[in-house]
Amino acid sequence: MGFLGFEMVADGNLGCLWSRRRSLGFLHRVVLGLWVGFLLFRPVVGLRPLRERARSWGDEWLFIRKDESDLGPFSTWNITGTYRGSWRFLDSTNSSSRFPDFRKSTGNSIIELVSTPTKINGVHYVQGVIIFHDVFDNERNIGGVQIRVEGVYIWPFRQLRMVANSAKDGEVNQDEDYILSNPYHLLGIFSSQVFQESPREKIWRKKHSPIYEMEKHCNIEIAAQISRISSTQNDGDRDQYHIEGLMESPAVDDDGDCFSPLQLNTTSVNIEVYYNKAVNYTLLVTFVSFLQVLLLIRQMEHSNTQSGAAKVSILMIGQQAIMDAYLCLIHLTAGILVESLFNAFATAAFFKFVVFSIFEMRYLLAIWKASRPMSNGEGWETMRRELSVLYSRFYGILLGGILVMYEFHNFLRPILLLMYSFWIPQIITNIVRDSRKPLHPHYILGMSVTRLAIPLYLFGCPNNFMRIEPDKNWCISLGVFIGLQASILLLQHYLGSRCFIPHQILPEKYSYYRRFDLETNHATDCVICMTAINLTQRSNDCMVTPCDHFFHSGCLQRWMDIKMECPTCRRPLPPA
Repeated sequence: MGFLGFEMVADGNLGCLWSRRRSLGFLHRVVLGLWVGFLLFRPVVGLRPLRERARSWGDEWLFIRKDESDLGPFSTWNITGTYRGSWRFLDSTNSSSRFPDFRKSTGNSIIELVSTPTKINGVHYVQGVIIFHDVFDNERNIGGVQIRVEGVYIWPFRQLRMVANSAKDGEVNQDEDYILSNPYHLLGIFSSQVFQESPREKIWRKKHSPIYEMEKHCNIEIAAQISRISSTQNDGDRDQYHIEGLMESPAVDDDGDCFSPLQLNTTSVNIEVYYNKAVNYTLLVTFVSFLQVLLLIRQMEHSNTQSGAAKVSILMIGQQAIMDAYLCLIHLTAGILVESLFNAFATAAFFKFVVFSIFEMRYLLAIWKASRPMSNGEGWETMRRELSVLYSRFYGILLGGILVMYEFHNFLRPILLLMYSFWIPQIITNIVRDSRKPLHPHYILGMSVTRLAIPLYLFGCPNNFMRIEPDKNWCISLGVFIGLQASILLLQHYLGSRCFIPHQILPEKYSYYRRFDLETNHATDCVICMTAINLTQRSNDCMVTPCDHFFHSGCLQRWMDIKMECPTCRRPLPPA
């Protein structure tokens, strides 16, 4: 009986347990169904910000987009990197009562993010910088707006939520090291400092920018969706990530929004492609420098005599040497700033240093020595003193030019046009001295083309790695300006140094083809080639010096290219 009673009690307990298990299984199914429905239909509602709001935070705009190429709903994506794209207001007109300066409705944007895992599974901590260009009206001259942001990235749902980071200027933590060491970020800073705005303007713009008032009165919040673009779709070597989201700005005092909702649409930048652009640029500078060395050697051979070197303008060579010195310093500074590209930029800086310090300075000294032949025998002390004056003037102009460009940074492009007027001193020297063929045509054409390579890339290429906005009109003006100077030099080379000046305003000039008396006894042999001269036929084959000595035209012209003195009596000769 006892055994039967125990058995009846056990059967009752098992039935009770079985009924509880069925009820628990039903509850599990209900909870699982709710979770699946929550995941598929309202994923954004579960990702609401910590601060409760009266309305949704872009929830009705965001939705989950799946791609068949995804590895699964829980595959991890590393979104650390740089993103470039655009921003625009969803409303056609931005109705902002607090910031009426927001007159632009669209523009370019750059996002730099650093994602680090947290202790919570599926959640990454994200911080970075968002740079908005073309936000304010050009009249304000404020430039781009830079906002520090931080938030979370829930990678199972591809959701990114960020708010403005109110960290003080100068506070940099360890997670921001990637942003500060990113070559894309560093070269952007270098470009803005050297080619776009000076540090003084940056400080002024920072103090007068409306972004500071925005940080006081507005809460900037960003809700975004992350998607992946496969390498087959973007024609690249690796996948890219796409950020699409909304940025809203509820006021601190809950008095409406500071500005209308703003849509962000950016795509990750392939840093390897960016590296390749920078390296290709340095290869271009190296190749151009090598060509300039060859052209300088050709010009030095063309004017290897004392009279030939004296025809060349020392201001023209000095101006080109200063330009190459500036380029050497700029490339060396860029290599020091961007450590990962130091070898490439250092190579370009080295070749510019070779062009500047070895060839152009040597040619500068040769021209200076040829222009003062009477001072060569004055002694070493006098020579050293005058050389010291020459070097001090050169390097004084070099350092003074840096100060001028710093003070007048707003007029950088007109200053560049002034620097690229390096042919003008030679044109003026040819007119004043009536020089014959001081420069080789290959040197004129080659230097004109190679000098244009760097500015046309920086200010004309829309995809340059310095992120400088292209200016087509300025590039055309620079090309026409250099071409006009080179054309005048070529006309002076083939038609004469004063060919484009009316004869009525020119001073009197000795003519080597003047008339002479045939009845007077003259030497009928050319002392240069030791052959007879036909004086009976008055033609351009015979030239007469002021001291009444006769020579063949070709012989005397080649002689004057070396020495400007009579081959017979050694008297100085006037220009031909």
